Amino acid sequence: MEGLLQPTHLFFILLIVLIIFGPGKLPDLGRGLGKGIREFKDAVKGGIDKATDKAEEEKKA
Repeated sequence: MEGLLQPTHLFFILLIVLIIFGPGKLPDLGRGLGKGIREFKDAVKGGIDKATDKAEEEKKA
């Protein structure tokens, strides 16, 4: 067993998702997943920016 997610595993996972949600729901599912990832990245970037600003303020003081 070389890796957890081999191409055949991904194929079966996608097939099961397609069966459960159906082809009509997949665009909505992908859109929601993309939006969630984007919001997470923005939140992480915002936290890093705040930490950087705080460090710069401490250097000046």
